[in-house]
Amino acid sequence: MQFHFNFSYSLSFLLLSVGLAVAGAGDASGGPFTPRASLLRYWNQQIANSLPKPAFLLSKASPLGAVDAAAFAKLAARGALPDHLPAFCAAARLLCFPDLAPSLEKHPSDSNFAGYANKNFTNYGTDRLGGLDSFKNYSDGVNIPVDSFRRYSHDSSGHGDRFANYGPDGNVVDQSFNSYGGGATAGTGEFKNYNPNVNVPNLNFNNYGSDANGRAQTFSAYTGDTNAGAESFSSYGKNANGAPNTFTQYASDSNVINSGFNGYGQGGNGANDTFTNYGKDGNVPENNFNSYGDGGNGITDGFANYRDQSNVGDDSFQSYAKNSNSGKVNFANYGKSFNEGTDKFTGYGQGAKGQVVGFKTYGVNNTFKEYGKSGISFARYANATGVQAAAAMAVSGRAAANRWVEPGKFFRESMLKKGTVMPMPDIRDKMPQRSFLPRTILSKLPFSTSKLPELKQIFHARDNSSMEVMMANALAECEMAPSAGETKRCVGSVEDMIDFATSILGRNVEARSMESTAGAKHDVMVGTVKGINGGKVTKSVSCHQSLFPYLLYYCHSVPKVRVYEADLLDPRTKVKINHGVAICHLDTSAWSATHGAFLALGSRPGQIEVCHWIFENDMTWTVAD
Repeated sequence: MQFHFNFSYSLSFLLLSVGLAVAGAGDASGGPFTPRASLLRYWNQQIANSLPKPAFLLSKASPLGAVDAAAFAKLAARGALPDHLPAFCAAARLLCFPDLAPSLEKHPSDSNFAGYANKNFTNYGTDRLGGLDSFKNYSDGVNIPVDSFRRYSHDSSGHGDRFANYGPDGNVVDQSFNSYGGGATAGTGEFKNYNPNVNVPNLNFNNYGSDANGRAQTFSAYTGDTNAGAESFSSYGKNANGAPNTFTQYASDSNVINSGFNGYGQGGNGANDTFTNYGKDGNVPENNFNSYGDGGNGITDGFANYRDQSNVGDDSFQSYAKNSNSGKVNFANYGKSFNEGTDKFTGYGQGAKGQVVGFKTYGVNNTFKEYGKSGISFARYANATGVQAAAAMAVSGRAAANRWVEPGKFFRESMLKKGTVMPMPDIRDKMPQRSFLPRTILSKLPFSTSKLPELKQIFHARDNSSMEVMMANALAECEMAPSAGETKRCVGSVEDMIDFATSILGRNVEARSMESTAGAKHDVMVGTVKGINGGKVTKSVSCHQSLFPYLLYYCHSVPKVRVYEADLLDPRTKVKINHGVAICHLDTSAWSATHGAFLALGSRPGQIEVCHWIFENDMTWTVAD
């Protein structure tokens, strides 16, 4: 997947209101008072060598002209940036979400949406009688799609909604389904191939199908092959009557997906929910079921192939089917992760009457607290076989583990020698394109979890939106305590990055990165290899991108590393195609035993060194040779 970032906001209204000179934007490349010119002067003052400055890093300097930068700094100082956000985002080349378009409440009957994006479906289909609305190829390949389905098909009767190939290949997807199908009678909602191959989704289904009567919802191939992100189902099917919901291939083959089911089917009557191949073959899935089916009557929930062959993963079932009547819950082939995660059952089925819960071939590492023990059966519970079962699961999962650790992502130091042929992982930068902010603006913006409400106001972030989640996650990572021996700092300007690197390494430093992405996802041959600092153990400062409205890097220094540069050749022609930078971590004793490096290389923390390439637009700073 490749993602492209483009905004087309007009600056005309801002010109009138604050007198910005768009013509001055040309100063960004040559004027003496532009943020870029200021950066170049700072670089020359702080770095004590005349080595060429890395073009990839300078290209991310703020594109603002001198006049524009001064005007936006004044707006930031007086808290007026939110009133001019579209113009600011466009001029400064930031990641901002478009505000919702006007509602499509008035629409022809039986609409067929193909090629739509960033639409507001508030009150769409309300009180409809019969008919069908079809969404095909909706938001296909769109960067930052923002779609809102609020009170969609509310109080409708016999109305069908069909979502086929919805939002594929999107980047930073933000879609909200609030009160969708609420109070509806009969009809269907079908989600087929919903958001496949997307990056960092934030999907919210709140009060979906609440108080509905006999309305069936089907999720087939929901967010398959997805990377990171979160999905939330709150009060889904609450107080509904006879509403079957089917989840087939939910989040299969996905990477680090967090799903929350809160109040799902709560107070429902005759609900029938089936989870088949849920989170199968996933990497570190996390699922939380809170008050799921709480107080329900005659509910039937089936979990088949749930989190099967996943890597780690954590699930929490709190008050699941609590105080329900005649509930039936079956767990078949549940949680057979090859690298075991954890499952917590708190108040599960507590106070229920006439329930039947069956666990068949259930995984290990489970905690049952205040569990309703009547009507529970455990068959072929994996814990019963102890160490042998865990060992067998680990062996059988080795191949499955490697599918989540891309070939070549981690390797041993001995492979960095001339003539070695090795796979090159996908080193391409998949983050949305953004620029650094000049310090004159950055210093006037809040940056802390405690200031998240202010950041939400500045960047027009709705509650629970992708923008809010994105900022909260980045702030949490930046505020997290450093690991043993680590020194870290998050930087939003090149000047801040220079300050951090020189504070660790001194003023004679150099930033190194991959020359290009040539060879990505193919085999390459290692050519001439050069060890930085003569191949001795050295200090370095590595900087990795974080997802934030402006360009933000997480920079850190860890002890005991060796850094190498290597020519990379085409294995067939022996022609040089790239020049790579690799870092080898010599002390892995503090790493998690479930780290992908050990899954790929077959060892344990502290027993081996682990090397990896520096990906596109990431970098490592070292003392200059």
